Amino acid sequence: MKKIILVLNIFLIFSLCVPIFSYAQSQTSGGTLRDLIAEKSERLKELQEQRIALEKNLDTVSKSNTKLSKEIKTMDNTIGQLDLLVKSNNLAIDKIELEIESLTGDIGNTEKNIANKKETIGKLFSELQQKDKENFLTIFLRNKSLAESVAEARTISTLNSNLYENLEELKNLQVDLTKKIREGENKKQEKAVEKINFQNRQVILTDQKKEKQVVLSQTKSQELIYEKQLEELTKLQDEISLAIEKIETEMRKNIDPNLLPLPRPGVLLWPVPEGRLTQGYGATAFAAKNYKSKYHNGLDIGRFLGAEVVAAEKGTVINVGDQDKFCRKAAYGKFIVIKHENGLTTLYGHLSRQIVSVGDVVERGQIIGYMGKTGWATGPHLHFTVFSSQTLTPARPGFPEGTQASRVCGPMPVGGDINPTLYVSKS
Repeated sequence: MKKIILVLNIFLIFSLCVPIFSYAQSQTSGGTLRDLIAEKSERLKELQEQRIALEKNLDTVSKSNTKLSKEIKTMDNTIGQLDLLVKSNNLAIDKIELEIESLTGDIGNTEKNIANKKETIGKLFSELQQKDKENFLTIFLRNKSLAESVAEARTISTLNSNLYENLEELKNLQVDLTKKIREGENKKQEKAVEKINFQNRQVILTDQKKEKQVVLSQTKSQELIYEKQLEELTKLQDEISLAIEKIETEMRKNIDPNLLPLPRPGVLLWPVPEGRLTQGYGATAFAAKNYKSKYHNGLDIGRFLGAEVVAAEKGTVINVGDQDKFCRKAAYGKFIVIKHENGLTTLYGHLSRQIVSVGDVVERGQIIGYMGKTGWATGPHLHFTVFSSQTLTPARPGFPEGTQASRVCGPMPVGGDINPTLYVSKS
């Protein structure tokens, strides 16, 4: 008999210890994940601070005495920033994976709690169902004393109260589970975006390093050679600027306002998340000083080289090109043109990389490329033009829709341009 009692005691102690051990192990695992996530967050913050410091260093670079020296230092600065961006993307992927792992554990625990809560509610229902068959008179008649009858009645009341409390707890657990599942799905989407950015920024970083080598090989590090190249480039830029403005001046006359959406903010999305306006539309002060045409047919939006550029509205990609193949540093460089269903067409210029193709249907806010400084750009920014779709020329062999032949820069994307601020919104 003593042996049986001893065995039962050992079993009871072991049964109690197992949940405690599992809980402690769970807490340790959760704590480790939280610590790792915190470490990744701190490291991401450090990389961000380093990148901001490099951006500020551009002010010092701009004061360089020689143009070639300034160009090389700017490239070195850009390469440094991109390297930090790539590292940040990689680190962000690791952090999100840890957050997903933590959420998966939380979801599992919540599902177990829901199952346990349902079991408890089931037992309470069963007990109440049995008690419900008896009325208070039966209870009072069955018990030997009034005290016993009152105690049993209180038990029924307590069961009702416990049932209500457990149902409320179950409801809260189910809400919490739905929230965690949604958060998990959002984290998976974040991870997918970070992977896309990581892969593409690696390519952009390689391209920037190649670009530096091209400049060094062409100038042989000699200022006089570089200045001669700049003089020739300025002439080419002036010629192209005048050519574009001549075509688009005529196209503007053909715009029928009745075929355009009602001007209001939000028709188009701001194409660079967190980007800032650096030049407006029309006869700006910068255009008057720097463009032969004296006119700017879009908006310039600045951020940093490699920043995401998104589609301003759902539409079909009708052109993806690189004018640097025809007239290096003299036009839009790498660009994308999207035709929307609302009568507007948008152009995105000076990109460092495009990740869509002609014929693709893109959604509003979808990443389509990355900010750069290809074409005629004094620094990283997006040139954003809005055309009236009715003015676009039809596609023909060698010329995508919305292009016309230019003397020195291949198929030129042109159209009747409209002030983007009539439609665009940062929100």
